[in-house]
Amino acid sequence: MTLPRANAAAPAPAQNRQGTARRPPASDERQWRRMDLHIHTPASSDYQEPGVAPLEILQRAEAQGLDIIAFTDHNSVRGYAELWREIEDLELLEYLNRLQPDEAARLAEYRRLLSSMLLLPGFEFTATFGFHILAVFPERTSIRMMEHLLLLLGVPEDRLGSGEVGATTDVLRAYEVLADHGALVIGAHANSAHGVAMQGLRFGGQTKIAYTQDPHLHALEVTDLALGPQRRSTARFFSGIKAEYPRRMHCIQGSDAHRLFRDPRRETNLGIGDRATEVLLENVSFAALKALLTSEDFDRTRPHVNRSEPTRRFFAARAEGNTDAHAFHESFQTKRAGVSGILKEVVAFANSGGGTIFVGASPSEKRAIAGVTDPDEIIRLLEQEIASEISPVPPLAMEIIEADGKQILQITVSATLDTPYAYGGGTILVRQHAETAVASRDQIVAMVQQGLAARDGVNLVVEPSTAEPSQDRPRGRRKAARSPRTTLPLPTAGEPTGNGRSAAEAETTEDQRLTTPVPEAVIEASEPDRVSPGSGVEIIAAHDHDDGRSYTLRDLRHNTVVHNVTKETDRGLWRYAISQHESHPVDPERVRWHGDLGFIRGYRARGGEHRYNLAYRQDGQVRVFYGVNGGDLGETWQGVLPPRRSRKSSPSRND
Repeated sequence: MTLPRANAAAPAPAQNRQGTARRPPASDERQWRRMDLHIHTPASSDYQEPGVAPLEILQRAEAQGLDIIAFTDHNSVRGYAELWREIEDLELLEYLNRLQPDEAARLAEYRRLLSSMLLLPGFEFTATFGFHILAVFPERTSIRMMEHLLLLLGVPEDRLGSGEVGATTDVLRAYEVLADHGALVIGAHANSAHGVAMQGLRFGGQTKIAYTQDPHLHALEVTDLALGPQRRSTARFFSGIKAEYPRRMHCIQGSDAHRLFRDPRRETNLGIGDRATEVLLENVSFAALKALLTSEDFDRTRPHVNRSEPTRRFFAARAEGNTDAHAFHESFQTKRAGVSGILKEVVAFANSGGGTIFVGASPSEKRAIAGVTDPDEIIRLLEQEIASEISPVPPLAMEIIEADGKQILQITVSATLDTPYAYGGGTILVRQHAETAVASRDQIVAMVQQGLAARDGVNLVVEPSTAEPSQDRPRGRRKAARSPRTTLPLPTAGEPTGNGRSAAEAETTEDQRLTTPVPEAVIEASEPDRVSPGSGVEIIAAHDHDDGRSYTLRDLRHNTVVHNVTKETDRGLWRYAISQHESHPVDPERVRWHGDLGFIRGYRARGGEHRYNLAYRQDGQVRVFYGVNGGDLGETWQGVLPPRRSRKSSPSRND
């Protein structure tokens, strides 16, 4: 394979001598591709690791899973040119049969990397008043043409590679010149220093409008895209909803990396791929990327977040703040109350169907994540305090998760029928909306009735294993000790139950119980199936009582069946499912079917994430799944979802 020369237009992949593509193969289907269009090399005068070679940059990009990268040095293309110059020298030695083994290995590594990712040429231009503009060019753009453009735009020859170049060309004129020469024109770090959104600068409003709405500008690079829906202020500002900013802008993010790896002494000093963007493309090419960023399709770009599933759930919960299902504590203990705040919420969740407590983070996304130190010791102290202050000890699990480089303690309190639980000898607490409160008399009576129903063998909870943690359990993850408990097996037909009745008699008695009110949240385990999504709620049955109606639900995230739920429940998702079931019964004729999988409607939940109501045809019946989180859908279900509309258009019921 002969790679293109640096001082000439690079040939198309089909023209390469051995016919090997210089990028991942095209696909007939759209796929999410990861890109970082703002990477510097030692050709930038402010690069922090001068000895780094171009090959090392490519290797780090591969390690970060990047499909598309661009070398964008300050007012220079020397880094990109040096990469091809080294390849030219190695290819000449290969042609002359003079390659040494280490040189042959280096050339082979270049070829492997450049066939697995798309490297685009470009530069970061410094316009008048110091505004920075990214210009990214097609694969076959010559070094000579890009250097000519820099000189044409007023960059002095002796200042190539420097970000301090003095007076050059006005922002709007630079947009026009770059676009006319085929570049993808992007406002670099638009919402921060040297950005065209001019935050903190006392320019006139008309100038800011012109700099961010010009038709030759294709996208804005922003630094607050992946910090949660409450912090995506730049993308919201340029979403087309403001009369003076009518053009909706594509907002992407890039690392602006001046080093290979993130600086451990300064977390905002990023390495390659640490702030990447994902784009949904049919193939990896400049043409496909530019077509996307010049289109009105705004649902095919998203920030890349390198997080595990537990960490993603943490950030999704933090976007909602304190709720009836989760609570946040920025510190492990306070000087005045010690750990009592955490202990009280453990009791409240245990009495209210379970929940999750995160220690080490504020519920406000505006505050930096504090994290916890010495998590093993914190877990040990909490286990000790829980055993001493809470009676009986509820079933819970503690584990450490990573969030933006910090350690967070996650306490998951399981749903149980051993209620009521008490704190400090006699205080019974419950979770009400986003608050922990002392239980009322009626709530305590309901909990006692629930416990009695469990001891009678009705709707027993299936207890998780109480075995000691194995040696294979991840460090920092333990289960707190549980109180002794007798779990009665469910009898087969004709076999006596725990109170001397047969199973048939027990079923008859349970059917009769449906005519009288019973406590909410009687919970039993449910086996997951192959079809159900990974989150949401399914209504299994409805029951009429003298004073109203209750429902049996399946909580898909926790694989539990919950009995006797009314529309007055404090659980928002359960309440939503019942409301939709009663107010908008599903008409199978209006479902958008894809085989036996169906799409009913989509909506944006509190916190900003997209959720969906979905359907499944099974044995002539239609199962409905309410409030499914889009992030919990596998590839089969993803194919059912229609492309999301832009924010300008409001979805109809069946969108």
